[in-house]
Amino acid sequence: MDRYEQFRSAAIDRGIPEDEVGRFAEHLRFAVWAWPGEDGEEPVGQMGGLPRLPVGEEWPGGGYPLPFIGSVDCAALPRAEGLGLPADGSLLFFLHHEEDMDEHPSPANSRVLYVPAGTETEVAAPPPDHDSRTFFCEEIPFLIPEQRITARVRPELSDWIEDRDSQFAAEDVKQLVDELKHIDQLCGVVGELWPEEGDRYRSTLQIGGYCRNVGSSDDPHSQMSFDSVQNRRAAGTDLSADERRRLQREEQHRLVREWLPLAQFPTQSDVYYGCFLLRAEDLAEKRFDQMRSYTMFTE
Repeated sequence: MDRYEQFRSAAIDRGIPEDEVGRFAEHLRFAVWAWPGEDGEEPVGQMGGLPRLPVGEEWPGGGYPLPFIGSVDCAALPRAEGLGLPADGSLLFFLHHEEDMDEHPSPANSRVLYVPAGTETEVAAPPPDHDSRTFFCEEIPFLIPEQRITARVRPELSDWIEDRDSQFAAEDVKQLVDELKHIDQLCGVVGELWPEEGDRYRSTLQIGGYCRNVGSSDDPHSQMSFDSVQNRRAAGTDLSADERRRLQREEQHRLVREWLPLAQFPTQSDVYYGCFLLRAEDLAEKRFDQMRSYTMFTE
């Protein structure tokens, strides 16, 4: 029995109508949360250190190398229902958070590298002069100390379910909230099946689930929806303020369904948080070059 079946069975056993359980389950996601492992815990990858690159491959970024955030062994990761990660191989994450914050989206400042299983790899040599490479605003070293990470699967719900607040949501969401007469009980089933245990707050890497909204920045989907509506205006479409807000809400709802958070992580900086997004179909086809990065302020 997978986790969705486990949830449906538990909710229906509590007398909640099956159709309502199904509509709620469409907004229940499962994510992989990773954090520094302890002795005896199975490692699934690393944060920091030096990456294992295919033999002969240049450090991503070329003449302007990108800091290495971390990597995961896809075969070692616990399986999360609905998250179409590769069954094997490795995913490596690179990000220059300061440069990325200034330009959304820009493939020059971030990279996801997929290394298929069986590829001959080697520990990469540090880029030349890496000791002198620091960030503009903060004295952060280019190389991050290595930490081995372990992981588990955790459930996640959209913000409008968590907060029971759809005031500024799309019309489809408002209608669904009206239809979910047992939303409190359904959230309770999720909490009973998978108690939180506080690990959300110590996670150093999250794969899948929903985008976190941190600090003063808009979350990535809000930024993407704003840009989409602004592009319509730039193309000559005349929109009232109310219409712009309505379109932005509808667009954000669509983007949340379409673009998954492939990786979310705190950076070495106290004020930057990284988020890599990828369409579900691109993830299924291993098109990691289609990733979009949205770095956020934490304050």
